[in-house]
Amino acid sequence: MSAEITLMKTPAETRLGDYFEAMRATTDRSGLAAYRADAFARFAAKGLPHRRIEAWHYTDLRSMLREAFAPAHLADDAGVAAAKAHVAAMPNPVGPRAVLLDGVYRPDLSSVATLPAGVTLVSVLDRLANGALGDALSAAEALGTPEAILALNAALMQGGIALTVSPGTSVVEPIELVFLATAGVQASISTRSLIEVGAGASLTLIERHVALGEADNQGNHALIVALGDEAAIDHVARMDGFSKSSVQLGTVLARIGSKARFASFTLMTLPGVTRRQSFLEFAGTHSAADFKGVSLLDGRSHADTTLIVTHTAAHCESREYYKTILDGESTGVYQGRVVVAPGAQKTDGKMLSKALFLADGASMFNKPELEIFADDVVCGHGATVGNLDENQLFYLRARGIPRKDAETLLLNAFAADAIDGVATEELRQELTGSVEQWLHNRES
Repeated sequence: MSAEITLMKTPAETRLGDYFEAMRATTDRSGLAAYRADAFARFAAKGLPHRRIEAWHYTDLRSMLREAFAPAHLADDAGVAAAKAHVAAMPNPVGPRAVLLDGVYRPDLSSVATLPAGVTLVSVLDRLANGALGDALSAAEALGTPEAILALNAALMQGGIALTVSPGTSVVEPIELVFLATAGVQASISTRSLIEVGAGASLTLIERHVALGEADNQGNHALIVALGDEAAIDHVARMDGFSKSSVQLGTVLARIGSKARFASFTLMTLPGVTRRQSFLEFAGTHSAADFKGVSLLDGRSHADTTLIVTHTAAHCESREYYKTILDGESTGVYQGRVVVAPGAQKTDGKMLSKALFLADGASMFNKPELEIFADDVVCGHGATVGNLDENQLFYLRARGIPRKDAETLLLNAFAADAIDGVATEELRQELTGSVEQWLHNRES
């Protein structure tokens, strides 16, 4: 005798179904409608991820997301005016800047006239509706094996951009993607963007997520990267702002060719629930991937960093290096998995997570894993947690430095060596300044 278990829908899952039906009814482009329908069917079969799914054990989204907000509407005149004011107050970009407001690409807020020859940037919805992107976007989801929130992202996405760098094009100035969320309304925002870097091309991409004031926001953003042979990308992501009740999900899906280089750094300082997850596959030999990040957590914030790096080709190198500083009753999660497929000989993969506690109420979960199916590899992982060194604090205080200033010096140094890997000097300075500001503002 066997019993079939049916998982009851939560109120949030029911509401997500309502939102999908409303969005489908207003989607008038056949290619896009079919794409949404297929994606939502995959989400509905799984529902929101929960603690019984191993990859989500420490970030039980099904219980955390008690209420699902409706997708954000197109910004009204006041919202656009606020966005313009915010963009105008931002430092002038070194290179082109593309702005998405509440999930929708806004050329009127962007400054892309300086895109160099060989680079194109358009709305992803336009290309998807024309049937030009469906296969590329769907194939990338296989890297997520399969992720319910990725399917939900595809079903409910309001927009995104498609950025293409032609083979052999070296983009000198960084390109910024700015994701703005309007303040004052409870809303969800889903975006899906595609970055294609051709063979021998290179690009620095800055991804910023910004709330215009106290945005009570649920975000689900996906960035899909296709990196050709001998191509390179430096990716820097910043997640800060939003409210204490916000939920922000971010996914990077990357497949890279031979002799390619993928470098990514993430700074997280969000007060709510955040999960950044990356899935990367080495599709060619002699390539390298470098993931680094710093998470600064206080209050009851929850930040989850999850990475799965799959070596399917030989002679590739992957590095994961993350720093977490935890204050108050915050929770940090680091999950890293390196998978070495049969035949991926001479793989070199390493993971390291380090966390510092500033309060007794904070928690950190480290879960590095190796799955190795080849015999000639060098792989390893490590994780440390601890408190500030009292001897070092005593040394600094003995020289007249107040305790908080002494702590700030040590914490800044703790975070700095992860930031040092960012290639662009201006970005390193900006990130260092943000860490110093957070440390200066902390209460304890």
